[in-house]
Amino acid sequence: QVQLVESGGGLVQAGGSLRLSCAASGRTFSSYAMGWFRQTAGKEREFVAAISRSSIATRYADSVKGRFTISRDNAKNTVYLQMNSLKPEDTAVYYCAARGAVVLVARPSDYDYWGQGTQVTVSS
Repeated sequence: QVQLVESGGGLVQAGGSLRLSCAASGRTFSSYAMGWFRQTAGKEREFVAAISRSSIATRYADSVKGRFTISRDNAKNTVYLQMNSLKPEDTAVYYCAARGAVVLVARPSDYDYWGQGTQVTVSS
């Protein structure tokens, strides 16, 4: 069982930056691939980024490539999402998720555990 708690969301102007954090409970954090997703009202949850257990591999949605960076610190049981050059269309609730497998995937149903989400609002 893994419990995930996101933090770091807030209101920022377009062009600004935010760093999201996701703290995981338990001693097996390093055995999970981690992902970030986002969701707006009335829309399906959307893949943002994923990182492998040892940080060797990462994967990004085309919409955030070059602007967002996913990273993790297994010693701190935490995964991060650095978001730069934010746009109003990045406004959403952001969720972190854990997947007990090696391959990095973008489908929400392939993830085993989810956090409660943190709101990110980008004003124009």
